[in-house]
Amino acid sequence: VWSLNITCVSLRLLESMFPIRMINYPQKIAGELYGPLMLVFTLVAILLHGMKTSGTVIREGTLMGTAIGTCFGYWLGVSSFIYFLAYLVNAQVTMLQMLSLLGYGLFGPCVVLLVTYNVHFHVLFYLLWLLIGGLSTLRMVAVLLSRTVGRTPRLLLCGSLALLHMSFLFYLHFSYHRILEGLLDSLEGPNLAPIQRVPRDVPELTLNNTLLGHGLLATH
Repeated sequence: VWSLNITCVSLRLLESMFPIRMINYPQKIAGELYGPLMLVFTLVAILLHGMKTSGTVIREGTLMGTAIGTCFGYWLGVSSFIYFLAYLVNAQVTMLQMLSLLGYGLFGPCVVLLVTYNVHFHVLFYLLWLLIGGLSTLRMVAVLLSRTVGRTPRLLLCGSLALLHMSFLFYLHFSYHRILEGLLDSLEGPNLAPIQRVPRDVPELTLNNTLLGHGLLATH
């Protein structure tokens, strides 16, 4: 059963990169969240790796929480927003299907960021952003097109999803690290050396006088 689930997830990952032009019948959407959850956590790990390779001072607790908040916030927030638009235009998609569709759509951004965080060429990022990021976006757009009726509803729904998804990938590559570093500096102050306690020799006479003044030293 476990190997079968892994095989199904692997096939869905590959399918997320190949848009299918079929709008006469609703395209199938996987109704499970195992793969999307793994992709969100993978994106979190890639963001942490990118911060370390960029030379940014790491504050593990804050950095981990921010990365998780960013990835899960995008996944849940954009899924809810697109589902709300789909409800307004009577598209045939449920919240579970939207979470699954957008979750598998993160496979493309994971690949792009993993490569460009280790190979620092802006030209390479733009190429992968358009190619791999564009393919994963077109896959989601094609699915929503097949489940929406009407030119204006399709333009509103699919245009919003494409804009948000491509912009999110652009943000993670160029702005996430700098904005996070500035936010951490503003919240925690500049990176200062930790204060160390230095032992000092206190004269015995001074110590005794201090204790007597506080009534802590018994007189014999």
